[in-house]
Amino acid sequence: MIQEFLQREFYHNRISEYLVCLAIIVVGIVVVRVVEVLALRRMKAWAATTPSTLDYFLIDRIHRTGAPLAYIGIAHTSLRVLTLSPRLERVIDMAGVVLLTLIATVFTVALVRYSFEEYMRKRGMDASGDRALKGVVGLTKAMVWVVGTLFLLDNLGFKISTVVAGLGIGGIAVALALQNVLGDLLASLSIALDQPFVLGDFLIVDEHLGAVEYIGIKSTRLRSLTGEQIVMSNADLLSSRLRNYGRMYERRIVFSLGVTYETPREKLERIPALLRKIIEAQEGVRFDRAHFAKYGDFSLDFEIVYYVQSPDYGVYMDAQQAIYFRIHEAFENLGVQFAYPTQTLWMAGGAAAPQPQVASEAA
Repeated sequence: MIQEFLQREFYHNRISEYLVCLAIIVVGIVVVRVVEVLALRRMKAWAATTPSTLDYFLIDRIHRTGAPLAYIGIAHTSLRVLTLSPRLERVIDMAGVVLLTLIATVFTVALVRYSFEEYMRKRGMDASGDRALKGVVGLTKAMVWVVGTLFLLDNLGFKISTVVAGLGIGGIAVALALQNVLGDLLASLSIALDQPFVLGDFLIVDEHLGAVEYIGIKSTRLRSLTGEQIVMSNADLLSSRLRNYGRMYERRIVFSLGVTYETPREKLERIPALLRKIIEAQEGVRFDRAHFAKYGDFSLDFEIVYYVQSPDYGVYMDAQQAIYFRIHEAFENLGVQFAYPTQTLWMAGGAAAPQPQVASEAA
C-alpha cells in the first residue's frame, strides 16, 4: 500500500522523488543551521582574542553571504532529483544566476567599504574623511553594480556587446561633462587618504591663507585671518603649493641687530655670550647660535637663531617680545648703542684738512 502510494506520479515525478527532494531540503537546512551556530560561535570566541577587525568582518559576511549561498546550493541540489520541464529548469537556472550575482555584488561592495573604513580608521581620519569615503564608496558601488548587471545579462543570454559599446561612448561623454566634478571627487579621496591637511590646520595656498574649516567632496573652505571664508576646489588645492603650518612642531626664528661702529671691540666680544644667556633664560625657547655676522653699511651686524618649541603664533610673539626687552635692557647696562642708518659727509674747506660731519636719519 505504501509502496504503491510512493510510486504514484504527479507532473512526471513520483511521490517518493518529491519526498527525497523535501528530505534534502530539510536535512540541508538543519545541517546549515547547526554548522552556522557552532562555527560562528567558535569563530566569534577566536575573534575576540585577536586585535584585527577582519575576523568580525569575515564572520559577518559568512552569516550574511555564506548561509544564503548554502541555501541556494541545497535548493539547486534538491530540485535536481526531480524531472522538470526545460522551461522550468531554465527559470530555476536564471533565478540561481540572479541570486549568485546579487550575493557576489553585495559581498564586493561590503569588501570595498570595509577596506576603505579600515584604512581610514588606522590613519585616524575625521569627519571630512568620512564624507570623502561616502562619495567614493557610492561611486564604487555604482561601478560594481554596473559590472554585476552586465555579467548577469551576459549569463542570461543577452548580447551585451552593443550595450557595452553604448556604455563606453556614454561613459566618455559623461566623463567629459563631469571631469571637473570627478576630478574634485578623486582629489577629496586623495585628501582623505593622504591627509596633506586636516580640519583646523592653517594653510597658505599661493596668496591665500586661513584655517581649514570644512573639507567636502567638491571643495575645501578656509577661514582667513580677516574673517572671510575662502572656498577652493579640491583639485585646484592639491595642484597648488601648500604650506601647512598645522604640521609645524616648532618655529625657527632668525633675526639680526646692529650696533654702532663706535662700539669697543671688548664689548663686541661680549655680545654673543650675552645674547645666548638671554635666549636660554626664556622658557619654551631653544637657543641655536649668535654670531657677529658682517660689517654693514652703517652698523656691525649680529645674526641670532633660536627655536620656539611651540607652533602657536601667540607663544612665538610673546617669547620674541620678552627676548627683545631683555636685549634692550642688557645693551643699556653694557653701554652699547643700537645702530640706525647714518650718512657721513666730508666737507673740503681751503687748505684745512677735511673734517667729518655726520648727518643721521631714522631708517
